[in-house]
Amino acid sequence: MNAPVKPSDVVGATRREVMVAATLASGALLVGCSPGDLLSVGAKSEFGAFGPFIRIDPNGVVTVVSKHIEFGQGNHAGLAAIVAEELDADWSKVLVEQAPAIAKVYANTGMGVQGTGGSSAISNSWDQLRKAGASAKAMFVEAAANKWNAPAGEITVKNSVVSHAGSSKSATFAELLPDAAKVTPPTTPTLKDPKTFTLIGTDRVRRKDSQAKSDGTARFTQDVQLPNMLVAMVAHAPRFGAKVASFDAAEAKKIPGVVEVYQIPSGVAVVAENTWAAKQGRDALAVKWNEDAAEKRSSDAILASYKDLASGKTPATDKLKWQAFEAKGDISKATGDAFEATYDFPYLAHATMEPMNCVAQVSLGKAKLTFGSQIPTLDQLNTAKVVAMLPGAVEIETLFAGGSFGRRATFQSDYVVECVEIAKKVGKDRPVKLVWTREDDMAAGYYRPIVHHTVKVTLDKDGYPASWRHRIVTQSIMKGSPMGVPELDETAVEGAKGSPYLKATPIVDGQLIQPEVGVPVLWWRSVGATHTAFAMEHTIDQLAKKAGKDPVEYRRALYTKAGANRHLAVLNLAAEKAGWPNTSADGWTRGVAVHESFGSVVAQIAEVKLEDGVPKLGKVVTAIDCGTAISPDQIAAQMEGGTCFGLSGAMFGQVTLKDGAVEQTNFDTYRVLRNTEAPTVETHIVPSGAAPSGVGEPGTPVIAPAVANAIFAMTGKPTSSLPFVKA
Repeated sequence: MNAPVKPSDVVGATRREVMVAATLASGALLVGCSPGDLLSVGAKSEFGAFGPFIRIDPNGVVTVVSKHIEFGQGNHAGLAAIVAEELDADWSKVLVEQAPAIAKVYANTGMGVQGTGGSSAISNSWDQLRKAGASAKAMFVEAAANKWNAPAGEITVKNSVVSHAGSSKSATFAELLPDAAKVTPPTTPTLKDPKTFTLIGTDRVRRKDSQAKSDGTARFTQDVQLPNMLVAMVAHAPRFGAKVASFDAAEAKKIPGVVEVYQIPSGVAVVAENTWAAKQGRDALAVKWNEDAAEKRSSDAILASYKDLASGKTPATDKLKWQAFEAKGDISKATGDAFEATYDFPYLAHATMEPMNCVAQVSLGKAKLTFGSQIPTLDQLNTAKVVAMLPGAVEIETLFAGGSFGRRATFQSDYVVECVEIAKKVGKDRPVKLVWTREDDMAAGYYRPIVHHTVKVTLDKDGYPASWRHRIVTQSIMKGSPMGVPELDETAVEGAKGSPYLKATPIVDGQLIQPEVGVPVLWWRSVGATHTAFAMEHTIDQLAKKAGKDPVEYRRALYTKAGANRHLAVLNLAAEKAGWPNTSADGWTRGVAVHESFGSVVAQIAEVKLEDGVPKLGKVVTAIDCGTAISPDQIAAQMEGGTCFGLSGAMFGQVTLKDGAVEQTNFDTYRVLRNTEAPTVETHIVPSGAAPSGVGEPGTPVIAPAVANAIFAMTGKPTSSLPFVKA
């Protein structure tokens, strides 16, 4: 049970805020107000003259306040460039600072809460930051016009210098700052014509954090050292769903440096003066687990149950139903020669370079978190439930994080709540740093779910799909969302639903079923596209071969029929740059794949050859349509990183369960791509005047089917399951 809300916890709060705190402490959510309003209750916010996204210091340095975390994807540079472009600021004098956790002000416009995900950092900030930059510029222009008695229309701004050609007067931002700060910001500032951009779309937009991350001054959670700070580690159950039955801490408390041992909802925590003592103490614990509700099946058994559902051997029930995600025509009338295929995908670990960690301080009526928070609003909400506070009053200092790929964005704030539970027991505002080892992260974390696809396609007289029957079996990622769970979990079908191949097919019957499994699952970089891209693209190559057609030409015909112009454009660009259909010598073969995710369309043509049965990659030619390209250099970097991440999972990634326990514990048993195995990735960007779309994830799902299609072209054997290299 949560502790009751005390008057001291809500000093200065309104009556409504007290009600909100009490409601959230009980684990409920209120309706009738926006998530941003609700979850910012109790927050204190003060902003300067230029609003919440821009601060200009007396020395003229422009600081862009980013509502999005930087955990390796490079979004801070793009966000800063949007402001700098409209403000006409000197790019060399632009800095980026992490925003405080205030959802009402800094919400992701696509999520309704403050958070980074879904490759949305740039796209959801585009209009917002353009207006912020243009507004600040207008304030400087008006200040200069008033000071020089000149028409505002004759005032220009360039590289943080405001000028009036007619009077030859000019002033820097620093010199005009006192006057500009007094100007009322315009409600509808005039935005630039994109044709006049001088920064956006150029290679001048480079990362602002490279120096700090190179010289070690960048601050990550593991770098946090606070006075009187303790370090904690948690003993987790070996099987998901198990609970502590009893524990003996006698040996743990004998370890020098161990301060105390606590039972918390997720396990047993050892608190010590340093990390090593905490680990030794945890290793010395004797814990008995109650496994009555634990998941005890193997991953093979889980997959077998999925296959039984897809085949109809296990019938659906009132509680476990098939749900349509695409339906047109009457599948019972589909006739003709049928192509059938099945595809299996394993659990995958996020395997971030920085395992989970958090620093928490809790005292009466006060809580502060210091760590790489991906969804600050949820972390505030879940912390508030533990300490019985107003969500907005939970202070979060967001640091850099060493990767996430979705792992730091859980609905339950799992490791964060662990840290808060421990800090609450320690109390007195004493800092506690929770440290997860790599083994903790591998065996007690969240995973990309196991997925099974079955596909049955009939062809028309020209060899193109006449009917398409598709079944997907997987767990729901969205189950447990505090904002409600949709009947159809879109994260499981994205990439299949709305596919141009299905649009070009007269009869479609696509259905999803989501069985209950006791393994915690979560979005993994590119989410549903991690498996739907493979199922769709590898099927298309097999259909093309069955029809006796070139796979690129086959796709062109389907895209034309579906009106998928963006798909056609990236395919044509990739084919042109790769010189398709020419193949390299010495056993190299090419495979093609195209997929849309997070608003962007990516085509890849991969050079592959087999060495002792193992795929080896050469060059990967990539074409992307991501709308306006703010930083071409960073887009190329994300295509390279996303490709290698996707290839790593496709080549080796596999988390297996034996009797419910995870078998992989570190990178010796969970193999990842080595530097010497990484391909050369050549990126080409389709010119576009549309608003920016996602870049962080769309490069990930395309590489696996491109490789599978190359192997298919080489050997005539399709790939029915991943990874390519079985352990």
